[in-house]
Amino acid sequence: MKVDVLVGMQWGDEGKGKIVDFLTPHYDVIARFQGGPNAGHTLEFDGCKHVLHTIPSGIFHPATTNVIGNGVIIDPVVFRREIEALKKRDLHPEENLLISKRAHLILPSHLLLDAVLERSKGDAKIGSTLKGIGPAYTDKISRNGIRVGDISNASFMNRYDENKRHHIQIASIYCDHPLNTLLHEKSFDEYEKQWIEALEVLKMYRFIDSEYYINQCLKSGKRILAEGAQGTLLDVDFGSYPYVTSSNTITAGVCSGLGVAPKSIGKVFGVFKAYCTRVGSGPFPTELPDKTGEYLRDHGHEYGSTTGRPRRCGWLDLPALKYAIMLNGISHLLMMKADVLNELPEIKLCTSYKTGDELSDQLTFEALEQKITPTYKSFKGWRTSLDGLIQYDQLPNALKTYVGYIEEECGVRIALISTGPDRNKTIVRGLLP
Repeated sequence: MKVDVLVGMQWGDEGKGKIVDFLTPHYDVIARFQGGPNAGHTLEFDGCKHVLHTIPSGIFHPATTNVIGNGVIIDPVVFRREIEALKKRDLHPEENLLISKRAHLILPSHLLLDAVLERSKGDAKIGSTLKGIGPAYTDKISRNGIRVGDISNASFMNRYDENKRHHIQIASIYCDHPLNTLLHEKSFDEYEKQWIEALEVLKMYRFIDSEYYINQCLKSGKRILAEGAQGTLLDVDFGSYPYVTSSNTITAGVCSGLGVAPKSIGKVFGVFKAYCTRVGSGPFPTELPDKTGEYLRDHGHEYGSTTGRPRRCGWLDLPALKYAIMLNGISHLLMMKADVLNELPEIKLCTSYKTGDELSDQLTFEALEQKITPTYKSFKGWRTSLDGLIQYDQLPNALKTYVGYIEEECGVRIALISTGPDRNKTIVRGLLP
């Protein structure tokens, strides 16, 4: 058996949570391989909406095991909130949720550092979610991090206090405000108290050597889906740096984030919206700061599920999509939010970038550093609702033309089209898993 992978193809918020939930019945294990509570995976079914930040999106299926991999970073406070919300739905996550001992912890002082460093950048801020992600990954790479497996060690609180003192020293250099007041939600002391209490909830779950667990599952013939967070264009190496996240969001991140060999990677599902969105700062070639952009935001409910911030909206960027396909080795494209475009008389798609007199269809280093002008191809809108449609042949011809052009240009089949947020509003073309 091989590990199938699901990744975002844009700047995150593509709808990965819905698709993982939709695919979960076909898998024995769902495993998150990177990111942390900066993720917001939204699922809707049975008239209810649920947002997950750390816990894999297969958790609503009791027969499927969910694994938080070593590449994920965990804030115990956020984790406890997620657990409490799941239990209100009469779920029992302690029965099908496992946590890697090698996953790193986000400390309260990581949130403090995040707030101070972002504030110090002024107009050059990157648009951080202020969840402590960057500082936590910084400690991981600098070999100062604290991991889930350390919680039971007698020296745990001493290490915690040492890291906190170090973080506060750094924060004091960059900020002349009282540090205790800088956290977004509450004072540092209050959050620290909650954090220590939340460790007891974390301890109730089974900590595992996830690399052994995942590989043993493969040997025994179990089907595994690796769930990514954020999106390809936020990858720390290949995204629009420095306006990126702090982990590898692409397929390659599965190997280091779960401990599997490259030869163990199977199908790769790439999730993208029928248009583009972005939260925070950074380049966005097809952004629409006009009424069409407002339409996409309003009809697509484009507000961050983690931060609540309004998302920047624009047309689909084909060079960026091709770039993501290349980096991830995509075998199946999954198109989300086609229904958001229902009322538009004209739909545009970026086919190339213009810099001076030169045209390019590549998202090069320079394309992300220079001012570029997108060139567009126009499509006729379908001007009709997609409600109740369950087969591809039932879709309006204008939408099928749009889908067909993307497939032809990308060289990858669009195997699924989402026509609404509910898990039932999904049209599948052939077999997926």
